[in-house]
Amino acid sequence: MTSILTYTFKNLPSTSAWALRFSLRPLSCSSQLRAAPAAQTNTKKTLAKPNVRNIVVVDGVRIPFLLSGTSYKDLMPHDLARAALSGLLHRTNVPKEVVDYIIFGTVIQEVKTSNVAREAALGAGFSDKTPAHTVTMACISANQAMTTDLCPVGVGLIASGQSDVIVAGGVELMSDVPIRHSRKMRKMMLDLNKAKTLGQRLSLISKFRLNFLTPELPAVAEFSTSETMGHSADRLAASFAVSRLEQDEYALRSHRLAKKAQDEGLLSDVVPFKVPGKETVTKDNGIRPSSLEQMAKLKPAFVKPYGTVTAANSSFLTDGASAMLIMAEDKALAMGYKPKAYLRDFVYVSQDPKDQLLLGPTYATPKVLEKAGLTLKDIDAFEFHEAFSGQILANFKAMDSDWFAQNYMGRKTKVGAPPLEKFNNWGGSLSLGHPFGATGCRLVMAAANRLRKEGGQFGLVAACAAGGQGHAMIVEAYPK
Repeated sequence: MTSILTYTFKNLPSTSAWALRFSLRPLSCSSQLRAAPAAQTNTKKTLAKPNVRNIVVVDGVRIPFLLSGTSYKDLMPHDLARAALSGLLHRTNVPKEVVDYIIFGTVIQEVKTSNVAREAALGAGFSDKTPAHTVTMACISANQAMTTDLCPVGVGLIASGQSDVIVAGGVELMSDVPIRHSRKMRKMMLDLNKAKTLGQRLSLISKFRLNFLTPELPAVAEFSTSETMGHSADRLAASFAVSRLEQDEYALRSHRLAKKAQDEGLLSDVVPFKVPGKETVTKDNGIRPSSLEQMAKLKPAFVKPYGTVTAANSSFLTDGASAMLIMAEDKALAMGYKPKAYLRDFVYVSQDPKDQLLLGPTYATPKVLEKAGLTLKDIDAFEFHEAFSGQILANFKAMDSDWFAQNYMGRKTKVGAPPLEKFNNWGGSLSLGHPFGATGCRLVMAAANRLRKEGGQFGLVAACAAGGQGHAMIVEAYPK
C-alpha cells in the first residue's frame, strides 16, 4: 500500500507558512498490522522521586464505547458514569468506604446533574460521605480528573497526603445534548415567572414573536474563533501537506488494529453493561474496517469541495464512560493489590486556538520527556488521542521538523515522531470512539495494559483538546 506522492489543495485556506516547509511523505500503515516486537523491560531507570509518594493505577475499566444514537440513547450521563463505577467496583472489589474521593471529567454537561461525579457515585452505592466533583477541560477532561490527585503541590489529593484512594473517570453522552430556547425566549420565560400581575404577564406575552421559538443547537466549535474542529483539522492537514490518501490509510490502520485487538481479547478494560430495558452491551460498536476504495468515495465533511477530512478519517460522536482506581502505592500494597502502573510526570500546554488548535501532543511531548529525563527512544508504548487522521499525521510532521521546533516552539531541535510500530497498537479514538470526557482514562489504561502485555517499561499518553490545549503523561509499568 503506497501513498500518492503529490496532491493538490485547491481553494483550501492556509494561514501559515507551514505548507511551504512540509512536503508529502509516503506513509504506509498496512505493515503495522503485524504484532509489534516485544519491548525490553526493566532496563531503564525508574522515575520514582525521593520524598514523593508513588501513585499507582490499580486498575481501570470502561463500559463499551458506542456510536451516539444507539443503545445508550435513552439514558442520562450519570447512568453511564454509574455503570463505569459499578464495573470498577466489581473488577477490583475495593470496599466503597475506602474510597476517599471521586473525580469525573465531562464536557457537555446535563443541566439536571451538573456534578455528574456526585450523582453517579450515589447511584453506584458509594457513601454520601464520599466527596465527588466534576471537572471539564474539553477532550482532556478525564486527564484533568486523574492528575488532580497527582500534583505534589497545591491541592494534589494523594501526593499531598490528603487521600490514599481516589477514583477518577469521565463520561460523555452525545446522544442527548442540551438544546436551548433562543435567548429572547429564555428571557421572556424568566420574566414571566417573575411577573406578579395579569397585566404584567399580558404585556410580556404581547412581545412574543415566532422567531423566539428558534432553538439554539450546540456545535463542536471554538468559542473564540467560531470555527468547527473539523474545519481546523482540514486546514491543519493542508498546512502540513497531509494528503487524503494518507489520512484514509491511517484511519484504516486504526480500525484494523482495533478489530484485531478486540478479537484477541486485548481490550480488557471493557466491562459489560446491562442497559435498562435493553440488551447487555459487551463491546465497542464503532470498529468498522473498510477499504481504501470505499473510504475514497466519501465527500469532504467540512471544507467543501476540496477538503480532505471525511467521516471515515474522523473520530465519531460517541457515548461512553470510564473509571480508574488510583492509590498511593503503600496503601495499594497494604490492601493486597498488585498495581498495573505508576502515574509519573505530566504536563499541560496551550497554544493558539486557531492555527494550532490540534497540536497539543507536539508541544506537550518534549516537555514531559524532559521533565521525566527521558527521550523518545525510551518510550515503549505511545497512546495518542486520534481526533482526526490529519491531526495525528500533522503532529507527526511537526514533531519531526527542526524548522517547526525552531520557528514555533522556541526549541533548537525536533523531538522526533513516534515510531508507528509502537503507536496506538490496539486502535485509537478513530475506531474505538471518543466520548469527550472519558477518553483520557482509556488512553492511560491502554498504555498500562500494553506495557504489561508487551513487556515495556514506559508509556507516553498525549492528547489535544479544544481551546488549543494539550496534555502528556508518562506511565511506568509496575514491576511484575
